[in-house]
Amino acid sequence: MTATATSTAPVTHARVPAPGAPGRLRAWATRAPLLPALVFMVAVTQLPFVATLVISFFDWNALYPDARGFAGFANYSEVLTDPDLRKSVLTTILLTASVVLASLVIGLGLALLLDRRFKGRGFVRTLLIAPFLLVPVAAALLWKHVLYNPEYGLFNGLLHWAGGDSAPQPDWISHTPLLAIEASLVWQWTPFMMLILLAGLQSRDTELIEAARMDGASDWQVFRHLTLPHLRRYLELGALLGSIYIVQNFDAVFTLTSGGLGTANLPYTVYQSFYQAHENGLASAAGVLVVIGSLIIATFALRVVSSLFREEASRA
Repeated sequence: MTATATSTAPVTHARVPAPGAPGRLRAWATRAPLLPALVFMVAVTQLPFVATLVISFFDWNALYPDARGFAGFANYSEVLTDPDLRKSVLTTILLTASVVLASLVIGLGLALLLDRRFKGRGFVRTLLIAPFLLVPVAAALLWKHVLYNPEYGLFNGLLHWAGGDSAPQPDWISHTPLLAIEASLVWQWTPFMMLILLAGLQSRDTELIEAARMDGASDWQVFRHLTLPHLRRYLELGALLGSIYIVQNFDAVFTLTSGGLGTANLPYTVYQSFYQAHENGLASAAGVLVVIGSLIIATFALRVVSSLFREEASRA
């Protein structure tokens, strides 16, 4: 008879971790190195904006600190009703719209040129990108002294060379102040638009274009019915991103005209209110409105970018 021995050793049960715990720990482990950068970004960008928002609700003149008091929305009402401030808003809209539109049109032409293969294309592309790499103040100084100067500027030098001593020597900034600012900004921002549109051109379906040409489509028909619809998202992205930056432009206005001759845009008016009139509350309210406008434009820009990513993912 065989006896069957049963083990009496205690059975230990492994502790089952809570569902999702390893995933949460892994997520925190990957995000932890980013926390210092996040804290720094919040401290540098968001805290000053919160302080500006608080100051915008006060009647606060730096020359009379004891007279400071809560003003509610009075500063915002003054920003929206003051004739000079309203004029600066209109100037900002006109400046932004004209620069963005001209930069897009010229950038599209340059992108179509660079999309073709020719000898020295890389060198030409580098030269065309160079204006965008300049510091904005340096670019404005270049236009003010090298090109616009009525005594030794390049524009008047070309007029003198073409027409002789009888050629007019206009003061470009005094005669056409807003156009002078727009020209310098178009020169600086056209490469940015060109790069975005060139990326769009290089993402086209070449087989579709070749099929259209084999069916007898002309270059204009290919551009109108295939290229332009494909570039619609890229045109929107360039217009939105360009608007975000040009709305906030201060360097060209300050350097070329110092806000005179009807060229003061909203950022320069904020500068005048803060540093010259010492109206901290009024300047803060105008600055908050500029930020809100930029955020609205940025929201549309992010939607366009996300739609581009979705289109590229669907093609892949």
